[in-house]
Amino acid sequence: MIKKITTTLAFVLLAFGSFAQTIVSTSPENKKVILEEYTGIHCVWCPSGHAIAKAIQDANPGNVFLINIHVGGYAAPGSGEPDFRTPFGTAIANEAGVAFYPAGSINRHVFTGSSSAMDRGLWTSKANQTLAEGAYVNVAVEADINVQTNELTVHMEGYYTGNSSQGSNLLNIALLQNNTRGPQTGGNMGNEYNHMHRLVHMVTGQWGTVIPTTTTGTFVDETYTYTIPADYNGVPVEISDLEVVAFITETHQEIASAGGCFPTFSGFANANDAYARYVEDIDNQCGFDITPSINVQNTGSNEITSLDIDYSVNSGPVQTYNWTGSIVSLQSISIELPAISYSIEAVNTVNISLQNDDDITNNTSVGTFNKAVEGTNDVTMLLNSGSSGGQCTWNLINSSGTTLYSGGPYGNNESINVPMTLPGDCYNFNVYDSGANGGGSIVIFDSNSVVLYSTSGNYGAGEAAYFSTEGFLNVTSNVLENMSIYPNPTSSVLNIKNAESASIEVFNMLGQVLYTKSNISIDEQVEVSQFNTGTYFVKITSGNAVKTSKFIKL
Repeated sequence: MIKKITTTLAFVLLAFGSFAQTIVSTSPENKKVILEEYTGIHCVWCPSGHAIAKAIQDANPGNVFLINIHVGGYAAPGSGEPDFRTPFGTAIANEAGVAFYPAGSINRHVFTGSSSAMDRGLWTSKANQTLAEGAYVNVAVEADINVQTNELTVHMEGYYTGNSSQGSNLLNIALLQNNTRGPQTGGNMGNEYNHMHRLVHMVTGQWGTVIPTTTTGTFVDETYTYTIPADYNGVPVEISDLEVVAFITETHQEIASAGGCFPTFSGFANANDAYARYVEDIDNQCGFDITPSINVQNTGSNEITSLDIDYSVNSGPVQTYNWTGSIVSLQSISIELPAISYSIEAVNTVNISLQNDDDITNNTSVGTFNKAVEGTNDVTMLLNSGSSGGQCTWNLINSSGTTLYSGGPYGNNESINVPMTLPGDCYNFNVYDSGANGGGSIVIFDSNSVVLYSTSGNYGAGEAAYFSTEGFLNVTSNVLENMSIYPNPTSSVLNIKNAESASIEVFNMLGQVLYTKSNISIDEQVEVSQFNTGTYFVKITSGNAVKTSKFIKL
């Protein structure tokens, strides 16, 4: 719902609110530029347009405002793709006379012909031309978002230092969202292209609200409130990424000048509140140590400069990481935690908790990952190089970090068949695309037709996957309370803590037993100088039960 607060009421509210009473300059200024770019997610040359627009803005900080309007056939999403279109885009594009993509309008001015929409090669020169022109009206805007109600309050002021050629003008306020990840043909990032300045809503409607007086000395003071929804067309709103742009037009075309801002935030329930949003995805694993990451958002009013983070895997021993840095209000960052050991299970659970703050109800997050699929020792890879085979390369690496197989680049639309004989081990398959937009299909399967890895080709710049082969030692286990195993290269020992009366076995990657000992002490130390550098499997048993098993690198 949009509410317009009258001028008189606005002055009353502003006197007691967080906004300044007068934010607009009353001295003559040059025009500010609005570059409306007509774009889409399937537009090959649109990333080039985005780069040109960003360069114009970077060269003129505070004087150029970008509005990316997803409209037309190139903006139509395919199955599972985000819909960045708005109800306002088609009318704006039609008014501009858009005939190709990307196209852009500079202040909705018709420089040549009958259309304001221009080729991207003209944007820089026309923007510079506009910036050098005097404006008869100055525009300033400020905004605030109440984080509890999601209510946006926009305060706009305009001051006419000259007369408009039109007896009335139109005030427009656009709401934009930045930093939205999504697909972009030609963006070289797969589905991870960073979409900026997306038009999500026109707070003042399709063509704005009327300014009835446009003569020298006219002062415009308007305040609007708007409740921001959770999403637009199913695309979630991140209020920390929103941007507000205000501009005054003479008709539906011809922008006289503009202003923009990033909202401030108010209404925080707590001063100190770190929100554990989610555990970053973890690929299937073979049992090696992992380095989980937690995405943390500051939902308090105070800056976060340190966090104590507890984490464990499969209810095993808890590790604590003391993080220091900076997270300002509503900012989110991902924090990578130090490596942690665990006993592999079919489905593995990562628990991460932030230590106490003002709200402990949002301090915990849980993630899961699967045990890597196991195949036989005879494996085949089938790869279709696709239409850009010259961009595709791959390799297969064993647990010691040795590349056993690799291939590419290829010609276009080649069918590659690579048989491989793989000893019992954990393997890391990596595929790369130098064009960062994926390639042809790939499948890896064993002699029993068990699929170890597959992709349709939608892997962007590349992806990685683990799988193991027959003979690779992997044991589901119950961990002895507080027991831990960790190597200490400095003292050349393998430390085993809290495993009194248990038995230990150390295996190499071929499954050969290299070391055994029964009835170990509560704090056992095994000399590791007797082993070559590499990866080993350690198994602890008590009675007839396996109590823990893990891989270590020495």
